[in-house]
Amino acid sequence: MTPSSDDALLPLEAVRPAQSSKDTKGAPVPAPENPVARVVVDSPLPHLDRPFDYLIPETMHETAEPGVRVRVRFAGKLVDGFLLERVPESEHEGRLTPLERVVSPERVLTPEIAGLARAVADRYAGTLTDVLRLAVPPRHAKAEAEPPKVAEPAKTAAEPATTDPTGAPPVQDASAWDAYPTGPSFLDALRDGRAPRAVWSALPGARGWATAMAEAVRATLDGGRGAVVVVPDGKDVALADAEFGRLLGPGRHVALTADLGPAERYRRWLRLLRGQVRAVVGTRAAMFAPVAELGLAAIWDDGDDLHAERLAPYPHAREVLGLRAHRTGAAMLIGGYARTAEATQLVASGWARPIVAARTTIRALAPRVRPAGEDAELAKDQAARQARLPSIAWRALRAGLESGPVLVQVPRRGYLPALACQHCRAPARCALPPTRTAPREPEAAHAPSNVQTAVPLDAPGGQGPLNGPRGHEPLLGPGPGGQGPLCHGPLALRGGHAAPYCRWCGRVDAGWRCPSCGSPRLRAVVTGARRTAEELGRAFPSVPVRTSGRDGVLPTVPAARALVVATPGAEPVAEGGYAAAVLLDGWALLGRADLRAGEETVRRWMNAAALLRPAAELVVLGDAALPSVQALLRWDPITHAERELGERAELGFPPAVRMATLTGAAGAVRQMLEEVRLPPDAQVLGPVPVDESGQERAMIRVRRGGGAALAAALKGASGVRAARKTPDVVRVSVDPLDLI
Repeated sequence: MTPSSDDALLPLEAVRPAQSSKDTKGAPVPAPENPVARVVVDSPLPHLDRPFDYLIPETMHETAEPGVRVRVRFAGKLVDGFLLERVPESEHEGRLTPLERVVSPERVLTPEIAGLARAVADRYAGTLTDVLRLAVPPRHAKAEAEPPKVAEPAKTAAEPATTDPTGAPPVQDASAWDAYPTGPSFLDALRDGRAPRAVWSALPGARGWATAMAEAVRATLDGGRGAVVVVPDGKDVALADAEFGRLLGPGRHVALTADLGPAERYRRWLRLLRGQVRAVVGTRAAMFAPVAELGLAAIWDDGDDLHAERLAPYPHAREVLGLRAHRTGAAMLIGGYARTAEATQLVASGWARPIVAARTTIRALAPRVRPAGEDAELAKDQAARQARLPSIAWRALRAGLESGPVLVQVPRRGYLPALACQHCRAPARCALPPTRTAPREPEAAHAPSNVQTAVPLDAPGGQGPLNGPRGHEPLLGPGPGGQGPLCHGPLALRGGHAAPYCRWCGRVDAGWRCPSCGSPRLRAVVTGARRTAEELGRAFPSVPVRTSGRDGVLPTVPAARALVVATPGAEPVAEGGYAAAVLLDGWALLGRADLRAGEETVRRWMNAAALLRPAAELVVLGDAALPSVQALLRWDPITHAERELGERAELGFPPAVRMATLTGAAGAVRQMLEEVRLPPDAQVLGPVPVDESGQERAMIRVRRGGGAALAAALKGASGVRAARKTPDVVRVSVDPLDLI
């Protein structure tokens, strides 16, 4: 290994030569050519984020190629690593430690992915090792040893058009991109091997986006290049996979999802690595898929939070694909029914061009949106001011059920996820001492008489969780009469015959009384999807009710009449489209304390509205004067996104600026702020408490051009803390989705 000025931070064994320079007995014979291997070792420590030099023995000369997995001795231990490159000599003047072994001769880390991983790590103040864990899946020896399948002969993009007997030009099949004025030119640029960059506002239609994406991939393959398409979840992967198979033909692409299992996932990933296929569609992990000669990097619905990686360094698929397209000279396509402020920023800067259909085409395909809060409707139905489902919504559901399925979108999952005092409206909190091994809620526990509901509750009782969320400590307060601390977790109901239980400690609190007014009566604050389905089932007793959410996502539903209750993002695709839809509890989405609340509400509403038939009735429970409701009414997400971008630029929030957050113990965050060498124009906001557990968060803001300097400064400070073995960890997140 090569020592440097940072070697004082390494354990002694990491820089000590393998043997004494005076005793060469038993020393390995170096490889005849390029005997020095530069290896990135599997270490999460930021101050060790650099390659180390090792000696390649002659016995490994044929197998130790760049990109292979290796085992090396580092700090006295055998660790995994990737061989980045081979060079003739090392800058290290002493003897090098030899490689222990080559795990597999498969070159799993391509130069393009290695460079991309380094760029992603630098952008997000992370380490190369953390990014490589996301980019290269774990090895599956059996799948790797399987002989490669014989590649099928490449098929043409489409069947050749037949020539008219009269000699007229052949008639080409209609394309989904013909509905957009600049759509055909975009496909032509992909076929010609050029690199167009576009932000695409898709027309309403359940399957239209997948067909258009498949045609873009087909044009890229016709141009002799590969394509990577990233979608939010497995439901979207299945839809796109079916369209890709139909338009591209069998064996020309692979689909990558987490539920494939390690063997099958690695098997498909190897097909891309070995060049057997050149197109992939998958969830966010597919952004690093090793596609050779990349020609198109595409992402669908980039505003979905599933595109943000949950593991360090928390990269976003849109940014990774943008970096990859820029580095390789590939085309970039950002598509969705709605538009994010980040995509609007790319258009405003000239980096990308918009692809938008004409207004006449949009009006012909969009549903008819009616807000339930408009003054004329409220004047006809005064009870609608207090009702959760006003008469306009009931009429829409009843009329839609005459011709097919109808959709009801509910923002919250569960049954009654939040309760309050019936008398004073104070939130209902657990009044039991906290414990880490709380008993389960008894099945079919009868609801006490203090629970007040609008209709009878007869759903079977569920079981509460044993513990609260991982890493979350309940707020402890003194109990009555000095009996010790109380849990103070929020109370909820899991069913009609279930007693209230605590969402933190999981125990039943059937004897609850309000600590403010002493009332034992409870009321529902938020109604979940399960309770909504129960209420609709009573209102329409002859109509089947189907639910789709966290407990089980339905990919599709038949065209038969049915009530489909779904949470945002879990709406199934109806054959032929939904006949009507109702978007409930708009206040729950718009009232969130989140910088992206308005943008996210428009995205969720438009994703649901796009599943309807053309001109079908859509009722949204919201004030028509709100900008988010207006964007849905006019089917104009672009104006809403431009307004969002302008307001954020005025207030100094992303994407108009670059921002990073530091989250951790109060003392650790403040110490890191004192030690980090921030750029001169950096502004520090906070730190402020995050929750009752003692965690604090500080935000650091710089201009857009200062993002690289900010990431480098934060990474350096993290490295210093790691070298000191500081016990308190500070989480560094660059450009996070959640700022408030």
